[in-house]
Amino acid sequence: MAQYDFYFYFLAIAMTITGSINTITTKLADIQKSEGIDGDKEEFNHPFVQAVGMFLGEFLCLIAFKALWAFNKVTDRPNKEVTPFNPLIFVLPAICDMTATSCMYVGLNWTYASVFQMLRGSVIIFTGIFSVLFLKRKLKGYHWLGMLFVLAGLFLVGIASIFQGGGKGASHPLWGDIIIVSAQVIVATQMVVEEKFIGKYEVPPLLVVGWEGFWGFIILSILLVPMYYIPGSSAGNHFENTHDALVQISNSWIIALAIAGNILSIAFFNFFGISITKYSSATTRTVIDSIRTMVIWAFSLAVGWQEFQYFQLIGFAFLIAGTCVYNEIIVLRFLGHHFTPEPKPLMGEKESLLTNSVEDDENPAYN
Repeated sequence: MAQYDFYFYFLAIAMTITGSINTITTKLADIQKSEGIDGDKEEFNHPFVQAVGMFLGEFLCLIAFKALWAFNKVTDRPNKEVTPFNPLIFVLPAICDMTATSCMYVGLNWTYASVFQMLRGSVIIFTGIFSVLFLKRKLKGYHWLGMLFVLAGLFLVGIASIFQGGGKGASHPLWGDIIIVSAQVIVATQMVVEEKFIGKYEVPPLLVVGWEGFWGFIILSILLVPMYYIPGSSAGNHFENTHDALVQISNSWIIALAIAGNILSIAFFNFFGISITKYSSATTRTVIDSIRTMVIWAFSLAVGWQEFQYFQLIGFAFLIAGTCVYNEIIVLRFLGHHFTPEPKPLMGEKESLLTNSVEDDENPAYN
């Protein structure tokens, strides 16, 4: 038992650290100035190149899965049976993930790191609604109350970011906030797609993340070519200028380190997060993810990326309360809460839908 406790705490701390590093390094790259192809020092404004790095990190999960599978085979350890599937089933979810991630990175470039992390909680609202419309599930009173709390929290956090007295790397906080929240509609769509087309297969979560990372990396890398010829705000008035991004990375060790940190942290974050769900529960992972948000906020305050706002604190409290009520961490029996396992609406985190193959072993009624 002591060994299990130590391992659990190790996973929780590792997930918190790697998850925080992921957002912090992405924002760190955004605010760095480096010499580009035109010879001028400008901020690193290349969200789509950063998104490619994120998918590369997810693709590493596929490599890790294959390595673990091979290791178990060599050492005569059992591998969990995987239902045969066509890797092309992950293309559509990967496109959703690619679109949402790219939009969120644009939003992060325009607003504060802590606000970015908090606003991602709005996915609960859209996943809850989509679970009713497309998956024909019924929401109970506590689901709606949780969504209402999240909505109130979003409003307060958004107001705090707009009236922020000072900070760094937030040139258009209002538009950044709108883009981040809008991207959660795409994330919710991705969850529905995964539920419809991937849920029937017995695919380990690490493999799902890896294949989506593979397709996202391939598709977005190809799209970087036409993005160069589309007018935009990147170097030389391009929608995205990969050449300029590579030059800026080569001219700044901080940007290079931040990009590497983004790639590695997303890989380890997914691995530790999936392990948390396996050894504990998706609910525990939700709680730990809230701690990650606080770490990012505390770091942003400490390094002067933003100033403290009471509205943001109150908004964050509403977001946490809403998430806990929705995910049955806070139990309100008078609104229909109970402890009997039943099919649940979408949880509000990308990986929650990907944990079915893990939790089904312990809870056959889990959906």
